[in-house]
Amino acid sequence: MDREKIIQAGKIISDVREYARGFIKKGMPLIEIANKIEDKMEDFEVKPSFPTCLSVNDVAAHGTPAHDDERIAEGLLKVDMGVHVDGWISDTAFSLDLEDSEENKKIIQASESALDSVIEKIKKGIPINELGKAVHGAIESFGFNPIVNLSGHEVRHYELHSEISIPNFDNNNSNPLPEGLYAIEPFATPGSGKVKDGSPSGIYILIDDKPIRSPLARELLDFIKQEYSTLPFCSRWIVKKFGTKGLFGLRQLVENGNIHSYPELVESSNKNVAQTEHTILVEADKITVTTE
Repeated sequence: MDREKIIQAGKIISDVREYARGFIKKGMPLIEIANKIEDKMEDFEVKPSFPTCLSVNDVAAHGTPAHDDERIAEGLLKVDMGVHVDGWISDTAFSLDLEDSEENKKIIQASESALDSVIEKIKKGIPINELGKAVHGAIESFGFNPIVNLSGHEVRHYELHSEISIPNFDNNNSNPLPEGLYAIEPFATPGSGKVKDGSPSGIYILIDDKPIRSPLARELLDFIKQEYSTLPFCSRWIVKKFGTKGLFGLRQLVENGNIHSYPELVESSNKNVAQTEHTILVEADKITVTTE
């Protein structure tokens, strides 16, 4: 691991996160928010490690605006973002109550408390399920449920979701946590505590560079390999480069099995969800919250 670049990526995205906290207001177009966040990343001369996600109310994750999106910021808004420095990734998220709702504020507090609980406990060698217990206990103490079929994740070079998952409940996985880089992201909800697949999100990832006959799709595939490698990307980025014809190319690549299309993830009882996330570097003798 390149510790220096991991720390750099974390510092940059923490600055971008605080910038985003300062300008997001109720009623702003989601596309404007995403563009401002990603333009700020560009100011730091880094690229996103995944599309900026702006998930509203019961959409727990993978909500990102399309190029022509007309949706606005409202309700309980999750803002999930990351950058990479030469493939070394940062990943962070926060939630905003845009309705002056006491329940929304409490859901957000539950998620934040759960993350704090993990940060207090996490170290090399801790049984992985102990981290899940910490999340569940903190969220339950507020009267809410964790999302049990979403989890934190190990992060590796050019690999946003790697081998090890960090549960949001006690999943009985008593394996010791190895040294590594981890994104910890508790989700809290007054709902059932599970997500289901919703509408297509417009987020994709390259899974196979096998040949495709369409010249447009071939050009698009070459661009995706060069520009995004194994990291997620989204339709609005493709439209920015190729125009709306790029959307047809994306459909061809999905049909040919070159790229995978992610759905939005929606709370199964359609209740609001809050998310809080930090990236944590676990080393032999210490932990570093890179995105603090």
